[in-house]
Amino acid sequence: MTVSIDSPCLPDHNGACVSNVVPTLLARPASRPPWFPAAAFDAEQVVLLVLDGLGWQQMSERAQLTPTLGSLDGGPITTVAPSTTASALASITIGVPPGEHGVVGYRIATHGSILNVLRWATASGDARTSVPPRDFQPIEPFLGFHPPVVTKAEFARSGFTLAHLREARWHPWRMPSTLVAEVTQLARAGEPFVYAYYDGLDKVAHEYGLGLHYDAELRFVDRLVASLLEFLPEEVALLVTADHGHVHTGDELVDLAEPVRELTSLMSGEARFRWLHARRGSEAQLLERAAECHGDVAWVVGVEQVLAEGWFGPVVSPEAAERLGDVAVVSRSRVAIDDPADTGPIRLVGRHGGLTEAEMLVPLLVGTT
Repeated sequence: MTVSIDSPCLPDHNGACVSNVVPTLLARPASRPPWFPAAAFDAEQVVLLVLDGLGWQQMSERAQLTPTLGSLDGGPITTVAPSTTASALASITIGVPPGEHGVVGYRIATHGSILNVLRWATASGDARTSVPPRDFQPIEPFLGFHPPVVTKAEFARSGFTLAHLREARWHPWRMPSTLVAEVTQLARAGEPFVYAYYDGLDKVAHEYGLGLHYDAELRFVDRLVASLLEFLPEEVALLVTADHGHVHTGDELVDLAEPVRELTSLMSGEARFRWLHARRGSEAQLLERAAECHGDVAWVVGVEQVLAEGWFGPVVSPEAAERLGDVAVVSRSRVAIDDPADTGPIRLVGRHGGLTEAEMLVPLLVGTT
């Protein structure tokens, strides 16, 4: 078990962060932020391609597998906290940190139950009626513009789609080749801004970790980018970013210690950014016990400190604040904090959500033909 840096890698909310990419593209500030690639800022047409799970560290360590990505201009930026798909994709499309849009994690405590944001379901099943996505996340995506969105057909009417992509013009893909075709067709039709999303790398990392299968998928992702650059018109800039990186946790699962469980009424979040919700009146004691029991592998921080240090952004709405727990247990080593209620269809080998550089740093790269 290898312990990472002593301090968490926090989002750069006022600068090079995924939440500032779309506002820079669509609000068109008078001057280019120094972290934003010039070719994308100056282009009349831009395709924003989000590659789920492409961390800057993992890409840099495998430079020989990504000749196309490696040839693009740009560098690393931070994602948001937690470094998880639900929070980060919402931050990208809505253009504000999680503290403002309220999608503060993958599994969120709401009305006494846990909402799985990606499935938009609670223990009772589909929650699109009981937890209306428009009420849960009220800010209009894409600054009120309605750009074409090229993403997987199966996401069409999901609750999460209604929360972070609503009112966009839907152009679904079923195979990666049709992603290229849809994006190319839209760009050739003169669309000034196209949003595209591909999730293959994230799925492979979750199921297989950061080994042979990951490398094979990363090669494919590089070829996907190459295909887009080949077919897009010359005047179109392809801007590539991601929502988070990955850590290979494998079987390194840590059970919440019994003295901590005794003071915990509920757990939300995910395995590398676990929120503990204290039994009434036990908040201070829970923080102390969690730090004693798990401080060797995790940053254990009370919610007041999380808010004071701006982990979720400089502004946290009352609704978002209510969705947080009392104590954050954020893995700083290659372990996952287990929760029996947090299960899925496969055993996860690669994970994210935490605040290590491997999870928090993502690329912001631009290419033109």
